[in-house]
Amino acid sequence: MAKKSNSSNHCSFCGRSEQEVNLLISGMTGYICDMCAEQAHAIVDETFKGNKKNDLGIKLESLPKPAQIKEFLDQYVIRQENAKRFLSVAVYNHYKRILQKNLKDEVEIEKSNIIMVGATGTGKTLLARTIAKLLHVPFTIVDATVLTEAGYVGEDIESILTRLLQVADYDVNAAERGIVFIDEIDKIARKSDNPSITRDVSGEGVQQGLLKLLEGSVVNVPPQGGRKHPEQRMIAVNTKNILFICGGAFDGIDKKIAQRLNTRVVGYAASSQKANIDRDNMLQYITPLDLKSFGLIPEIIGRLPILTYLEPLDREALLRILIEPKNSIIKQYQKLFEMDGVALSFEQEAYEYIVDKAIEFKLGARGLRSIVEAIMIDAMFSIPSEEKKKLHVTRKYAVQQLEKSDHHHLRVA
Repeated sequence: MAKKSNSSNHCSFCGRSEQEVNLLISGMTGYICDMCAEQAHAIVDETFKGNKKNDLGIKLESLPKPAQIKEFLDQYVIRQENAKRFLSVAVYNHYKRILQKNLKDEVEIEKSNIIMVGATGTGKTLLARTIAKLLHVPFTIVDATVLTEAGYVGEDIESILTRLLQVADYDVNAAERGIVFIDEIDKIARKSDNPSITRDVSGEGVQQGLLKLLEGSVVNVPPQGGRKHPEQRMIAVNTKNILFICGGAFDGIDKKIAQRLNTRVVGYAASSQKANIDRDNMLQYITPLDLKSFGLIPEIIGRLPILTYLEPLDREALLRILIEPKNSIIKQYQKLFEMDGVALSFEQEAYEYIVDKAIEFKLGARGLRSIVEAIMIDAMFSIPSEEKKKLHVTRKYAVQQLEKSDHHHLRVA
């Protein structure tokens, strides 16, 4: 409140008396005049403007280079050299696009959305989660399987941006330079090439809706997600500088690749060309044409210019995945037991048995976790109540526990 009566009151910042200013505002322990209040407002406003201009808070020289990004990924993801290189370059170029936007250069760098194709359990989602640890930009992972056209049961396409806003604490400026990983992109493939009277609301309809997000446009996003309605307050988000990374298993696409390669193998060179084809890793020959034949529309393929693949995991790779990465499955269980004061160890034959079972189940690296969980469940139940300080898992113990688990599932069924 303003003070007019006491001539001893002075501004605590500039020292002016109440006679020298238009208004003197009293606080708990002091006063501030109208001129100092205006100057403080200008300083705060300028500071926040400066923060908005500096999107990353870092310079080009201090950006993590593609080789450094890949080196970080190597600590968590085994093999997949091709996918890691493509992902590292795409993220690095995304940083440079954001910095170039501040420089107001005449040459505008287009964003390089990326699509990763690989069988289940080869590390697509793990790559995305690992890259998120390194980033200086908002990052979110969304699942394409829940998306439907507007007006149908399921989530609207705009819910993708709602997740990104939530990660960015509803800072629109930060969200507009973020990265989105769309998982299970193959589940929105066109269901059939034959026209039908029924709408493909979770397939081609979703692909059409994604076009505006991938290309770059201003989208009105419901802040809390859910369905949009006319009276709801919307947040406008420009997707022009949002990098989209898509991943999918595309189960069965290897057959389409093989079919395409066979149609090309004609003439005298047929036998030699066939001999050079690696039948165990058909994904390395993937092209945008194969994505089109699988069911992605040409428009969405054109907006995902970088196409890479993940290699199938052999026995050696699965063994390394089990024990080597920083957050390997074995290290996770050792940490769990360590918190109870128990030292957990495995013999080499137990590792090899787990890997053999994972190959048998054909679930890739994802199957390793369920197998180890089945082996360790009894120990995790009983040991916290006991006085044991060590637990050594042998192959014999692993076989007994897994067979016991299999018999239990058979009884339940």
